Amino acid sequence: MSTVAANAPGAAGGGLSDVAASEASLRRFLHGLPGVDAVGLEARAATLGTRSIKTSAKAYAIDLAISMIDLTTLEGADTVGKVRALCTKGKHPDPGDPGTPQVAAICVYPDMVATAKAALAGTRIQVASVATAFPAGRASLPVKLADTADAVAAGADEIDMVIDRGAFLSGRYMDVFAEIVAVKQACVRADGTAAHLKVIFETGELQTYDNVRRASWLAMLAGADFIKTSTGKVAVNATPPVTLLMLEAVRDFRAQTGVQIGVKPAGGIKTTKDAMKYLVMVNETLGDDWLSGHWFRFGASSLLNDLLMQRQKLTTGRYSGPDYVTVD
Repeated sequence: MSTVAANAPGAAGGGLSDVAASEASLRRFLHGLPGVDAVGLEARAATLGTRSIKTSAKAYAIDLAISMIDLTTLEGADTVGKVRALCTKGKHPDPGDPGTPQVAAICVYPDMVATAKAALAGTRIQVASVATAFPAGRASLPVKLADTADAVAAGADEIDMVIDRGAFLSGRYMDVFAEIVAVKQACVRADGTAAHLKVIFETGELQTYDNVRRASWLAMLAGADFIKTSTGKVAVNATPPVTLLMLEAVRDFRAQTGVQIGVKPAGGIKTTKDAMKYLVMVNETLGDDWLSGHWFRFGASSLLNDLLMQRQKLTTGRYSGPDYVTVD
């Protein structure tokens, strides 16, 4: 276990190489992180949420937000036709305006990866796949690894895994760490390249801000390429305070290790106004380095529609009719 831990991608720099050498050292590090000032965190998130984006910059911000979307369909009733239609929308969000940016990724279940990959051929749009028994994560490690390997073999560019919240909340941090490391290894393709790994915390189930901070550092130490708030399948998904906390974690992690990690809030972000608040938060906390779809994503299904409506309003001076955007 300690050998695997020591070789985890995120644990190598900034004096953190021994953090995951044992359960005791990992626990000591995670519980030694500064406690979160909940009142201060929520107040800062609320303050950033009041910042406005000037009209001259709003068009740029809307296009940026569109280019950061992981356009998602994760339903039991998903069909090949629905996934192909979603891919078409991701490629041409506004068929009447070819200047509209494409989305960052299409996110689907593993059995739909090949369909999405074929539909997106020749574009820069990534195919993201949830895996590891999403959304509950209640499966054995071999099943989770097979789930991941199947998605990667089908062509997934990115894997969104869920952590074992039960293990985390029980304090079995090394079990969670080792699972992330194993899934990271399962993301490696036969040619040696690898799908990017997004690690989902399901922050609505983690109970405290301190746990969100610990989960963020745990995932980054284990080699996550992105940390992600939620599955979108529980009552409480992404919130500004939780996202701000995760942004601060990746900032501090890069300062200590030199490794840059992406952030993805997911679930409940539905309006342009919501998206603008998050972009302000990223800019104020992390700066330009994270203001791209390579480092920040929105996990969303309906957000794109509102962004397109607002985009046309800026262009034409009026809102579109209800048939302007497709119904997801």
